[in-house]
Amino acid sequence: MDLQLHQIELVRGAQRGDKQCLDELAQQVRERLRTYVFRLTQQEDLTQEIVQESLLEMFKVIGKLRKADRFWPWLYGIATNKLRRYYRTEHTQRKVAISSAQRKSTLKDRQDGFENLVGEELKQIVSGAMKKLRTRHKAVLIMRCYDEMPYSEIAETMGCSEFSTRMLFMRAKRALQKELSRNGFGKGSLLAALLLFGKLTAPSEAAAAQISVTASTVNVGLLAGLVGLATTKTAIVLTTAGALTVGTIAVKSIPSSKSIEGPHPSMAITQDIGLSSSEQEYRYYFPLGPTEPLMLRAKSGNVGDDSYWQILQNPRGNYYYHDNKVYINNHRMWANDLSVLRIPTDDSQLTDFICQVEGTTRTVELVTAKGKGLLVIAARSEGTNGNKPWVIRHYNVLDEDYFQADWPATAKVIDNRDQMHKRGWTYFRITGQINSESVTGSGRIPFVYFASLKNSPWLKLQVGSLTIVDTYESAYTYRSPQTSLGMYKGGTFFKGLGRPWMGMHTIDTIRRDTAKQGILFETEHTQGSRYAKVKLIRDDIRIVYNIDLETDVIDEITFSTDQGSRGNLKFSYLQSIDDIGEEFAAPRRPRQQASSRDSSDILWLVQLLEGSLN
Repeated sequence: MDLQLHQIELVRGAQRGDKQCLDELAQQVRERLRTYVFRLTQQEDLTQEIVQESLLEMFKVIGKLRKADRFWPWLYGIATNKLRRYYRTEHTQRKVAISSAQRKSTLKDRQDGFENLVGEELKQIVSGAMKKLRTRHKAVLIMRCYDEMPYSEIAETMGCSEFSTRMLFMRAKRALQKELSRNGFGKGSLLAALLLFGKLTAPSEAAAAQISVTASTVNVGLLAGLVGLATTKTAIVLTTAGALTVGTIAVKSIPSSKSIEGPHPSMAITQDIGLSSSEQEYRYYFPLGPTEPLMLRAKSGNVGDDSYWQILQNPRGNYYYHDNKVYINNHRMWANDLSVLRIPTDDSQLTDFICQVEGTTRTVELVTAKGKGLLVIAARSEGTNGNKPWVIRHYNVLDEDYFQADWPATAKVIDNRDQMHKRGWTYFRITGQINSESVTGSGRIPFVYFASLKNSPWLKLQVGSLTIVDTYESAYTYRSPQTSLGMYKGGTFFKGLGRPWMGMHTIDTIRRDTAKQGILFETEHTQGSRYAKVKLIRDDIRIVYNIDLETDVIDEITFSTDQGSRGNLKFSYLQSIDDIGEEFAAPRRPRQQASSRDSSDILWLVQLLEGSLN
């Protein structure tokens, strides 16, 4: 910081005509300017020429610089423009044809032996790929990746808006990746190539050792990335119908639990509370469509601020980043005020019913886009009233930076998961009674989307003589293996139960199932407790869920009427699955065909209590 202030004073002195300040300023900036220009040209003689001309221009027009703290964007702009003019001359076209041998020796002379650490072919591929880029593309890559200039300063250098600069940076990355791919480099090679080029073009071995290019450095930013995404062959902008009022969304944490190290990683989107952070982003991705598994990514604030956080709930797990720590959790987020999570793809009837139950007004405007590969993104910056959500269909979004972690590599990882969540799935048992009939059951439950692809969910429940089976592909009931009673849509008997692989916390899954059927519910939570209760009320029937918030599963369901208790279902989950035996063999479909029944969703639990489920 002291060096930066001294440089600003030198600029101001030079602007006043102080020759000593001007000479010292030129001496200070020469090496950094030389490195910048060499990375653009990879030619020593041309670099010397452009640097000299740029310094001469600096001497002539420094009085026109309005803001001394914007010296570097201004000087980089002078050098970039001179190089671009140079390339437009016939003389330059002849010089660009410099031999491969000359280029090799130039790089080697600069690097003091660093080149010996990597293969010659690799160096030439990376160097050649950079040479083929347009000057503006090279310039924005160099300023962002090696000089770590913010987009606002790069915009001044390039003479365009910050938004256009983000677009230019994104196109530059894409152009470089395209050149690399022509030489067999995979999609994940961009960071490595940028790092290698930075080290190869550093002025010394010591300077090369300081080169660092991180994922966060090359992150183009949300809005520009979306616009660019919409212009690619793999993405189509569908609609911007509706608007997400992001300005009324906040994220807060609930008190720490003694069993978890550090701040409690259950962060939540809570309606109707203002947020003072300068930037917010929310990303909802539905690989199979809006009624199927949901991936969520959210962040608020500016990187480095004390209040900055990120939530990433992707196909592999649930992550929360804060204060240079990454917490890997059993659970997805839930609202600290226990309000029901609402998402932009909800239908209007569901949203209105939840608002009615909670006594709130709608704060999440809805979008109507459907189909596989749906990505809905909304963002807000300080001083704005919110932006319409981008609605994009993009099938390979999980392979791009939209759902990749971009926190620092130095972040400490704190894995709070238990054994079954680390595995990604487990078996469970159900015991209890309903209307004096014994209940036993078993099943398999995946906790994350990727685990569900190989270890799909299933459920088998025995209530007296009635058997209930759901394999998520089909569901059925029968009184004996030879007598099939009814066939239902797969997933029917998972309604009203936890489905963590679908991407929401169990407490939200159950309440949303309830709201879809127009059933009233109440939510209770004792501050500091890991358990919450959800009470369903339908006529004289009450069903109460006891939910473990930290493991994201149902602990118990109890049934009662005005006449008293009618039974309960107790759930237990296996941490270890060694030596499980035949108890957890996946159920087989009965031999005889059955008549098809309409799905009753969560009402099957009511029917079970009433004895009307057949």
